[in-house]
Amino acid sequence: MQPALNVHAGCGTKTMGVGSRGHSRILTINGGSSSLKFALVQWTDLIARVLSGRVDRIGLENALWVMNGPDGSREEERWVVAPDVRAAVRLVIDRLERSGGFAAIASVGHRVVHGGSRYHQPDRVTAELIEELRKVSAYDPDHLPGEIELIETFRTRDPDLPQVACVDTAFHHDMPRVAQIVPIPRRYEAAGVRRYGFHGLSYAYLMEELARVAPPEEARGRVILAHLGAGASLAAVQGGHSVDTTMGFTPASGLVMGTRTGDLDPGLVQFLSRSEGMTADRFDNLVNHESGLLGVSETSSDVRDLLARQNGDVRAAEVVRSFYYRVKQWIGGFAATLGGLDALVFAGGIGENAPEIRRRICAGLGFVGIALDEGRNTAGALLISTDPGPVKVRVIHTDEELMIAGAAARLMARFS
Repeated sequence: MQPALNVHAGCGTKTMGVGSRGHSRILTINGGSSSLKFALVQWTDLIARVLSGRVDRIGLENALWVMNGPDGSREEERWVVAPDVRAAVRLVIDRLERSGGFAAIASVGHRVVHGGSRYHQPDRVTAELIEELRKVSAYDPDHLPGEIELIETFRTRDPDLPQVACVDTAFHHDMPRVAQIVPIPRRYEAAGVRRYGFHGLSYAYLMEELARVAPPEEARGRVILAHLGAGASLAAVQGGHSVDTTMGFTPASGLVMGTRTGDLDPGLVQFLSRSEGMTADRFDNLVNHESGLLGVSETSSDVRDLLARQNGDVRAAEVVRSFYYRVKQWIGGFAATLGGLDALVFAGGIGENAPEIRRRICAGLGFVGIALDEGRNTAGALLISTDPGPVKVRVIHTDEELMIAGAAARLMARFS
């Protein structure tokens, strides 16, 4: 028996026969620079995840294939060969074809990190859309070229299979003008240089879930969302709309992350260019793949490893402190932007699973009304703040795949 998924608000529109092919299953593809997540979702009266999985360590000698069944239990785990994302998605396609699942797919929904200034809503993949993504690939060279390859792989396998691009910047598209401006000469704005923000699929899901579990005045009030994982960001939300976010023109800005620097003094570009002859490409690799938790600790980009080592390794202790220190700073800043705070929501791999990090972030934030209940926090309860506290602090499991599936289902229903 397949468990039903939480369905509500925007992603919850029941859509029978989501595509002209007469099928009701949607394959979601969420590709990163070194990983690929996928899920097959049945989108009918009973909305259920048929299977899900991921390919990790793409580009390394041994990539890891993991597949989970309908109830989330692990069904397969093995080493595979995946030198690039195209090879990784072929593994997914081959697996579905062997089980007969590929033929039942109505559409494929892709998480596309950046759509530039033109694409900011889910849209059906066309030759025109792909060409536009190629034009803006320089905005995010770590993600967009690989995402285009994923789309092209499915087009090669089945040219008639509808595909939908779900842009991760959409949630922040209508941020106030003051939050969009990048303070460099205005002429660059015509080339698309502005603060876009990311993790939008996650934030859209979190706001829908918050509206389901919290009183209306909380969900429509002053909310800070904390998507904390290998990639990490915060969003300030009021009245259900994004007011500001920590990531800007690219996902490299904002908080300290697994391998990314977050905000950085731009003077470092000139310094490293002169002192080491560092090129722009080399600098890009430095700030996106060699820095953050990995760069400072010199051992790991994984918070779990660093927490385990912090008592005996000063480097691990320092970078953990740096991580929660920056998150705390941004929470304080966003509380000022919002004029107060009604709710703080933790999500993402770190936000959902690291009570020590949540505790350290919230320590000292009593002046904005945050007070954790230690027992609830340690247990990972949905509500981890004290009952009399004015700010509700919650832990919500985010689900980007469900948002992608919902967007694809609604869009394909329009074309059927």
